[in-house]
Amino acid sequence: MNKKRVAYIIGILALLIIAYYYFSSNDDENIALTTKVIKGTFLNEVYISGEAQSTSSKEINGPTNARRYGIYNIKIQDLVPEGTVVKKGDYIGKLDVSELNGKILDAQLNLDKALSRYTQQELDTTLTLKQERNAIKDLSFSIEEDKLELERSVYEPPATIRSLEIKIEKTERDLKEKEADYSIKKRQADAKMIEVGTEVSKIKKLIEELLELQKQFTIHSEDDGMITYIKEWNGTKKKVGSTISPWQPAIASLPDLSKMESKTYSNEVDIRKIKKGLKAKIGFDAFPDIELDGVVTDVANVGETKAGSDIKLFQVLIKLNETNKNIRPGMTTSNKILTHQEDNVLIMPLEAVFSKDSISYSYVKSGYTINKQEVKLGFSNNEVVIIENGLKEGDIVYLNKPDGLEEKSITLLK
Repeated sequence: MNKKRVAYIIGILALLIIAYYYFSSNDDENIALTTKVIKGTFLNEVYISGEAQSTSSKEINGPTNARRYGIYNIKIQDLVPEGTVVKKGDYIGKLDVSELNGKILDAQLNLDKALSRYTQQELDTTLTLKQERNAIKDLSFSIEEDKLELERSVYEPPATIRSLEIKIEKTERDLKEKEADYSIKKRQADAKMIEVGTEVSKIKKLIEELLELQKQFTIHSEDDGMITYIKEWNGTKKKVGSTISPWQPAIASLPDLSKMESKTYSNEVDIRKIKKGLKAKIGFDAFPDIELDGVVTDVANVGETKAGSDIKLFQVLIKLNETNKNIRPGMTTSNKILTHQEDNVLIMPLEAVFSKDSISYSYVKSGYTINKQEVKLGFSNNEVVIIENGLKEGDIVYLNKPDGLEEKSITLLK
C-alpha cells in the first residue's frame, strides 16, 4: 500500500514537472498581465520645467546721470560673483572709468587755459585802468597849473588873460570826458573779468561734478541681500565686459528671497489647460527632497519664440506659497500644475483600454472566463483613466490582449 502511494505521488510530481517545462517554454509575450480597478483620486497634472526668481527685487544701478556728460555706454570692469551675500555698503563692482578720466583731463586742461585768460585779462585791466587814471591826474594837474598862471597874469593884457581862461575851460572839458571814458572802460573791464571768471567757475564746477561721478563708478550695495545678475534683452546675463547705459543702468539686483516664483514656459498644447489660480507643486533639481506649494498667478496670452527654436511657448508664472532658505534665484525648477482633480472615482491604467470601431473596451476576468466589456471613459492623464461606466471597483482587467479572444464579441453598455 505504501509503495503504491509513493508511486502515485512520484507520478503526480512527474506530471507537474512536465507541465511546468511545457508552459515555461512558451514565449514570454503570452504571459497575461492584470490589474484591479480601484477607487481613488484622479489627478491631471502638467509637468513643465522653469527657473526660480524673486517677485520683488531691488536693482543696483550704475550712475544714472552719465548721459549729461556725454557718456552713454559704460563697460563693467569688475563684479562680485553671482550669489554673493552682501550687507549694506559692501562692494559690488566697478565700472570702466577710462572715458570719464579722459573728460576730467580735458576739463582740467580747459581750466588751465581759462585761468590763464583770467590772469591775462586781470593784468590787461589793471594796466589799462592805471593808464586812464594817470591821464585823469595829468589833466587835473594841468588845470591847477593853468589856474595859478591865470592868477599871476592879473596885470597881463586882456587877450592873454582870455587865452588862459579858454585853455582852462578846454582842459576841464577834456577831464570830464576822460572821467566818463574811465567809467565806461572800468565797466567793460569788470564785464570781461566776470566773463572769464564765470568760465573758470563753470569749469571748476564741471570738474567737481565729474570727480563726484567718478566715485559712482565704484558700486556699493544699498541694502542687505544676495547678488543676482541682470539679464540682457537676449536673455544673457550681464557680467564683466558687459555694458550698461543711461536707459538700462542696472548692474545687478538684490532679490527679496521671501517672495519667490517659478518662471516657466508651456507649449501650445498644455497652455489650454493652464489657468490662473491653479495649484502647483514646485520641486528643485538642486534639492530633490524639497517640494513647495504654489499657485499660477499669470498665463501669457501671446506666445513667444525662443532662440534656436520655431516652437511657440507661453510664459507661465507660479508663485511659491512658502519659501526655503536653500532656494536661490536662477535654480532650475520642476513644476507640476494640477489642472483637474476628481475624488472617489474608479480609475485604471491606460494600458487596460482597447478600442474597436470607436468603441472603448477592456478585457475583464470573470471567474475562469474573460469578457470583452465596453467601458465609458472620463478624464485621463499620462498613466490612468477614469471609468464612468462598465466596470466596478475590484474588477480585474488585462493590460495586454489575451490570446484567442480577438474575435470574441464586446458586451455593450445598456
